[in-house]
Amino acid sequence: MGRRSYTPGFKHEAVKLVRERGMTVSQASRDLGSHVHVLRKRVAHAAANGAAAFPSRGKQRPDDAKVSRLRRELAKTRAERDIKKKP
Repeated sequence: MGRRSYTPGFKHEAVKLVRERGMTVSQASRDLGSHVHVLRKRVAHAAANGAAAFPSRGKQRPDDAKVSRLRRELAKTRAERDIKKKP
């Protein structure tokens, strides 16, 4: 049996059960068929990131995209520097 994957909409609805409807995390996880710790992490993640909490597959949050772009830029700059250092 493989890992289950859930859509971002399902994750947002699960968080809404806990935050807006006042359901406990343990009750919501039993109803949804997921583990308590998974739902607790999702609630915390949603609280920290708001609407951008659960991006779809292949999509990044704007902050993560910026970090990736800067890492690529740094790698390119280091490669150019190393080429110039060689005799």
